[in-house]
Amino acid sequence: MSDTIPAIAIDGPSGSGKGTIARRVAEALGYHLLDSGALYRLTALVAMRQGVSFDETGKLADIARNLNVHFGSDEQGEQQILLDGDDVSFDIRTEKAGTGASQVAGQNEVREALLELQRGFRRPPGLVADGRDMGTYVFVDAGLKVFLTASAEERAKRRHKQLKDKGMDVSLAALSRDIENRDRRDTERSVAPLRPADDARILDSSGQSIEAVTMTILDWARAV
Repeated sequence: MSDTIPAIAIDGPSGSGKGTIARRVAEALGYHLLDSGALYRLTALVAMRQGVSFDETGKLADIARNLNVHFGSDEQGEQQILLDGDDVSFDIRTEKAGTGASQVAGQNEVREALLELQRGFRRPPGLVADGRDMGTYVFVDAGLKVFLTASAEERAKRRHKQLKDKGMDVSLAALSRDIENRDRRDTERSVAPLRPADDARILDSSGQSIEAVTMTILDWARAV
């Protein structure tokens, strides 16, 4: 039974650091990792490549249902995402793909299409899942639920540095506007809005190092 397999749900807004933290926690515990946001980015990426509009719900759901995705690590230990065997790690991290992901994520048919795929990542010895509704919708029985957040200003600065390090020319002001818009869409959408689960632990990562945040969550996980 999948519900007997340990699961840690880490939710939070864009730029809160949940992807990096989830990967560190999964590695420390030897658990599987689910980057649920990547699935929505992949759906948006495939839609853009196929010329499918973000309001063509049925076609988007078909794309989501048939994703052939594998999460792994490259030689530097960074997350590697393969779609049909091709490395799309860079392609899905563009702001265009992120904005598209936020749009398709608000569509119930797409979320339902991805639900079984996401739950299939819950395999022994355990799973760390990061996203926006892992604790409130996908893994409601998770033994530990964390809502990771940070100030909008700090999240924009983190995202700016991340993209600049990847050689992408981006505007901090534009990123700040994009994060504010995505926060509004994610929290106000009618389908699985971004919010902490009632039993989630709130963790503000503003001013904290990756190591400190990781250790806090590991301490919580080991106490469950």
